[in-house]
Amino acid sequence: MVTLCSAARPLASLLRRHVLRRAWSSRIVPARRCNLLACSSKYVLSQIHPMWQEPLTIPGGDRQSPIDIAVRKSVFDSELKPLVYDYDPQTCQQIWNNGYSFLVEYDDTTDKSTLKGGPLQDTFRLCQFHFHWGESNAWGSEHTVDRRLFPAEKRTYEKLWHHSHAEGDLPDRPDERYMPACIVLGEIMTSVQLHLVHWNADRYSLFEEAVMEDNGLAVIGVFLKVGKRHEGVQKLVDALPAIRHKDSVVEFTRFDPACLLPANTDDYWTYHGSLTTPPLTESVSWMVMKQHIEVSHDQLAVFRSLLFTSAEEDVQRSMVNNFRVQQSLCSRTVRSSFSPFLQEADADQHAH
Repeated sequence: MVTLCSAARPLASLLRRHVLRRAWSSRIVPARRCNLLACSSKYVLSQIHPMWQEPLTIPGGDRQSPIDIAVRKSVFDSELKPLVYDYDPQTCQQIWNNGYSFLVEYDDTTDKSTLKGGPLQDTFRLCQFHFHWGESNAWGSEHTVDRRLFPAEKRTYEKLWHHSHAEGDLPDRPDERYMPACIVLGEIMTSVQLHLVHWNADRYSLFEEAVMEDNGLAVIGVFLKVGKRHEGVQKLVDALPAIRHKDSVVEFTRFDPACLLPANTDDYWTYHGSLTTPPLTESVSWMVMKQHIEVSHDQLAVFRSLLFTSAEEDVQRSMVNNFRVQQSLCSRTVRSSFSPFLQEADADQHAH
């Protein structure tokens, strides 16, 4: 069993290179034991980060992330404003392999790179962005929208399920809620998700304070579909060979994260959730973009060439499947800035 504090102390640095550990010494949170099936996908995936290989005791509560977004159950909120982002490429500082993903980090000591609007009441500073991806193009994204699997991918999953378990160990058929995260938007499957992490600079003086508080963080989630080459992503790809191993960090400057956002940022879903890596605090206002961007297969192959392990370790492990499987929505409501029903009606009118 891995307890929250024992897991979070060494892994808190996944969030940024200088997370203060003192935040944990003054905070005691109730805990519940994560269902092994819901918190670990080790049964199905040949490569997975050690963080998810054991049941993890996480903060008590019902606002964990990621989730599946059911479009018809989401609530259109006409009061949701467009997102207002103002990113200064000059604040980009470095790119870092933290042993779970790669992070591009920004100077957040001033309001030069900020996010506001949308569901947010305050100004949030950009701290870093990172990606989650799978070993296959069939999964990798943490959030999903109206979860659907291509039939071939679903059969493969079920075959792996039955092959990997003795009779009686687990249910006869896998619960689709716990399948590896993959998504079909219409006919589009996404296998990568980008997270841009911001913290509330109006209410807190440090990221390390904000991460522990209810309204401390704002994260934009963007789906990436495997398709054509993305010029902005290529700048990242060109830097990745220098940080192939865990704990490698190099200077990376003048990168505008706005180039990774879709053309339409007005349409999004939002809900209250958590970080998807320890400390798993329920401090995040999520804004998941409806529109995706594209990345080429060759570019994604370079993502997969990174390693979870340091150069000194005897066994080298590929950085793939660096995602948390989905959590229950519980009593939360997912709001949308757009009405899918109005858009469907408009599409029908244009068709006729």
